[in-house]
Amino acid sequence: MSEFDNVTAPPPPPTSLDPAPADQRTMALAAHLLGIFTWFIGPLVIWLINKDDASKAFVTDQAKEALNFQITIAIAMAICVVLMIVFIGALLMPVVGVLNVVFCIIAAVKANNGEAYRYPFTLRLIK
Repeated sequence: MSEFDNVTAPPPPPTSLDPAPADQRTMALAAHLLGIFTWFIGPLVIWLINKDDASKAFVTDQAKEALNFQITIAIAMAICVVLMIVFIGALLMPVVGVLNVVFCIIAAVKANNGEAYRYPFTLRLIK
């Protein structure tokens, strides 16, 4: 049995027939874009504010997704700092930063369109 047999795919985005209301799309957009500037703090605040309100499922889902991605980026940056000992970290840190900006912008555009977005390469620690 391979160690990759137990790896699961990311959960599918929530499906609904009606699009998310404009205020929820704006909050989801903010959760993704705040990740660029505040790392995990912005998505965490949005998720904590909206997690108990069942009518804001879209915001909760997207804020949780943005939070998980920013935690993954923080871990990657910490690894880059450790790898600076052998100079590889100095080369990888800008790559991780650019990937953060690119994926956050893609997610923000999708969220603004009312589509749930799943980041690739994300550790889903918050379920």
